[in-house]
Amino acid sequence: MSRFRKEGKKGVPDLNMGSMSDIIFMFLFFFMVITTMRESQLFVRTKVPQATEVQKLEKKSLIANINIGQPNTRELIAKYGPEPRIQLNDQLGDVRDIVQFVEIEKKARNEADRTQMTWSLRVDEAVKMGIVTDVKQELRKASAFKVNYSTSKGVKK
Repeated sequence: MSRFRKEGKKGVPDLNMGSMSDIIFMFLFFFMVITTMRESQLFVRTKVPQATEVQKLEKKSLIANINIGQPNTRELIAKYGPEPRIQLNDQLGDVRDIVQFVEIEKKARNEADRTQMTWSLRVDEAVKMGIVTDVKQELRKASAFKVNYSTSKGVKK
């Protein structure tokens, strides 16, 4: 008969790390695909009012944002003042710039999508209604009739 002998202490076998790099690259690729980048940086502070009847928009690719609020950094306040400003994409603009902004945004879309575009106004709750009315008048001049007000969902009273 044969004899069983123990030859020294056997430890835990090493973990095979060969497929670890494949898993890491799969995760990296997955997160790169699902992540969306912010299209523009906010230069104005907007705390939107609350609403009880809120509806989500279907196609976010057909939405152009117009932000109205006070500048959010000290440098911008020193440059433009503390009064509410209009942000069109990545630049601060004036009411007179809205027609040109609408034309540029429409040209960037397909011919069929131009009539489907929604102009979303994200307005700070402390902003006076006069500047909002001026923006709406300029949107009418530019034939941008589909206007949306961005809000946060509130609680019914």
